[in-house]
Amino acid sequence: MNLDYTPDELAFRDEVRAWIKQAYDAELKQLMSQSKNGYLDKAGQVKWQKKLAAKGWAAPGWPVQYGGPDWTPTQRYIFQSETAAAGCPIVSPMGIAMVAYVIMEYGSEVQKQRFLPKILNTDECWCQGYSEPGSGSDLASLQMSAVRDGDHYVLNGSKIWTTHAQWADWIFCLVRTNREAKAQSGITFLLADMRTPGISIRPLPSLDGPIDGEQEVNQLFFENVRVPVENRIGEEGLGWTYAKYLLQFERGTAYGSLLRYLLAKIRRIAREQPANGGGLLIDDPDFRRRYAELAVRVEAVDAAELRFFSSVESGTAIGAMSSMFKLVGTELQQALSEFAVEALGPDALPFVQDSFAEVRGRAPPVRPVPDHAAAVTPLYFNYRKTSIYAGTNEIQRNLLARHVLSAAGVRG
Repeated sequence: MNLDYTPDELAFRDEVRAWIKQAYDAELKQLMSQSKNGYLDKAGQVKWQKKLAAKGWAAPGWPVQYGGPDWTPTQRYIFQSETAAAGCPIVSPMGIAMVAYVIMEYGSEVQKQRFLPKILNTDECWCQGYSEPGSGSDLASLQMSAVRDGDHYVLNGSKIWTTHAQWADWIFCLVRTNREAKAQSGITFLLADMRTPGISIRPLPSLDGPIDGEQEVNQLFFENVRVPVENRIGEEGLGWTYAKYLLQFERGTAYGSLLRYLLAKIRRIAREQPANGGGLLIDDPDFRRRYAELAVRVEAVDAAELRFFSSVESGTAIGAMSSMFKLVGTELQQALSEFAVEALGPDALPFVQDSFAEVRGRAPPVRPVPDHAAAVTPLYFNYRKTSIYAGTNEIQRNLLARHVLSAAGVRG
């Protein structure tokens, strides 16, 4: 694998840098400096994603026919690296990086024309309805019912840990349409308008301290919610197949660029934070040793992703290898966020609950700690969830053992 950029790739990198300098304006930067999870509030998030869409860069992995930019894997890597290095917001994945691929692969032409353009331009925001109380890692045990009534399904049940449901215009759901068939065969994939009567949202508080309206996760309740049959993806009872296809993209997120940004943030903190024995933390031998250990792990992930995404260009399926990146990527997110808190010491303790209040002019600034400490502790608390969502890391290890190690002939 050649890691040297060609002249065209270097020119593309310069184009990305120039665009970021122009598009990532002062308001977005100030909002992002207070983000507890890499996202902005809804107004900021939509503003950023519409800027990407206007440039044609909102969906790097989409085929050209649906509005993708026709980038090579190297260009996608450059784009991810440059936006991460600049501290740009994360693009909300529910529409662009998740349900869109299911619609492309299994949806009807009418569904593609109806939903994909609005997803691309962030004219409609999406959330995911997979997990339920009692059905998380064992997703096939889900119980939310969808009973056919003429041209509609009638939905009753609950979904939980639903990210940004309070912002969403639409939800993609796994529902049970057949209780007689085996668990996986009785599941159907539906798209539902969040304004449909009978859907209610309850915020779920989390340790990073969001206020109502800014929370990341929610519980949804469906009471006799009528969803048109035309909103079903593919065939009834094949939702488990479509869900597994989607999980390849949910778990196959590139982590290397974000991890390197977190490393750089820790280095910036250490250059300003005093060490216990005097001087700055950046010069402390114990800090430097641990930083180097984490940096080596990050570089290993980055190199593995480069090799992997290069192979995808030749048509290689993502498959169970996405579990490997989810596993090591989330463990490193947790390790780095913990290291950042330790680097701050006592300055990590206080944080502002309504982190966007100052930027939006709702409250005077409250900064009992240095500016570089903002949002570090909330991020640490927020990242406790990364080893649980999209299938726990224990589940990922089982998948790797079953589909990768056993296929290679490895025996315990």
